[in-house]
Amino acid sequence: MDPDTLVRQYLLLGLGFDRLEDGFVDAFTGDPALRKQVASAPKPDPRELARTARELRGELAGSGLNAERAHFIDVHLRALECSGRKFAGENIGFVDEVEAYFDVRIDKGNEDAYSDAHRLMGEVLPGPGPLAQRVQAHRKADEIPAARLNECVEAMSSALRDLVRGTFGLPASETVEYEVVGDKPWSGFNYYLGDYRSKVAINSDLPQFMANLPRLIAHESYPGHHTEHCRKEAGLVGTGQLEQTLFLVNTPQCIMAEGLADLALEAIVGPDWGLWAQEIYADLGLSFDGEKAQRLSAASGQLLSVRQDAALMLHDEGRSLDDVALFLERWSLSTPERARQSLKFLSSPLWRAYTSTYVEGYRLLGGWLDEVPVGAERTERFRRLLDEPLVPSSLRAA
Repeated sequence: MDPDTLVRQYLLLGLGFDRLEDGFVDAFTGDPALRKQVASAPKPDPRELARTARELRGELAGSGLNAERAHFIDVHLRALECSGRKFAGENIGFVDEVEAYFDVRIDKGNEDAYSDAHRLMGEVLPGPGPLAQRVQAHRKADEIPAARLNECVEAMSSALRDLVRGTFGLPASETVEYEVVGDKPWSGFNYYLGDYRSKVAINSDLPQFMANLPRLIAHESYPGHHTEHCRKEAGLVGTGQLEQTLFLVNTPQCIMAEGLADLALEAIVGPDWGLWAQEIYADLGLSFDGEKAQRLSAASGQLLSVRQDAALMLHDEGRSLDDVALFLERWSLSTPERARQSLKFLSSPLWRAYTSTYVEGYRLLGGWLDEVPVGAERTERFRRLLDEPLVPSSLRAA
């Protein structure tokens, strides 16, 4: 099979999964005729989709694609084969499912590390009463007034956009439109529309905090998801790598994208991101302790695996929703309401494995970036994440 035909078959296969689960295709910026072809065909059989994925993997060696492109498509076909089997009702262990989707092997975290994180957080937030109450009181004081949210979003986005344009560059016509929505299992979501345009939705069901907003905007827009989509569309797609026009849920693309996005704020602003944000909030007449925010963020970093542990408890160990909610409340120091909101995400058939993209993506990409000094070398490595078709096994091999 020649390379153009194989890539076309890969795109049709990926688009076919959106007929089984709306939202499986996170973004498609390729030939509209392909989407129309899939939409007008009968609803596919998931077993046939899995079989097609296996067959296409067998065609890769003789396709003429270079090694990097072939490896990228191979690990994505492996993920799609697993998705087809899951949609067909096959029982696949949760750890094996995550590995097939995201090219990583997961296990549970260390509760001793979580206890140490609580100790460090207590040093940042001293005072009487349980740590959870102190954290929740701090978060309550850190809430952005609903009437000021749009103003804060636009100010933060504009400041980050200027930094990204100066450091990495963006197409002149790129734009991000923000909207506030409700009844979603996430706090924010990027819908990439193609032609360097994104719509970013922010969940109104969850309080938005001053300490988190810079990270949220960096994650979804600058230099996170929107920036990555724009640069790959201008670069890889522009040079004919049409497999990059398709972004699918539950594939290695996701762990790379989420890891990149979670590291985006420090990559563009640096370790003093809190002090940087403090100045922006001051211009808006809002009081924000950036130094405390930085210390609290560093202290809570050891709680990274808590969400993944919750997913393993739910889907690998068969624990009840109540047990998992209590676990989240204990170690994440979250309110019962926020713990239940997290369970919506962990319980969703489409999104249940997705938490691992944040946990393992941050670890893998963060470790890879940390191999080089802060400065020009690390900026160049982050640029590679934005521009190149890397997957987890690519970084491990490097």
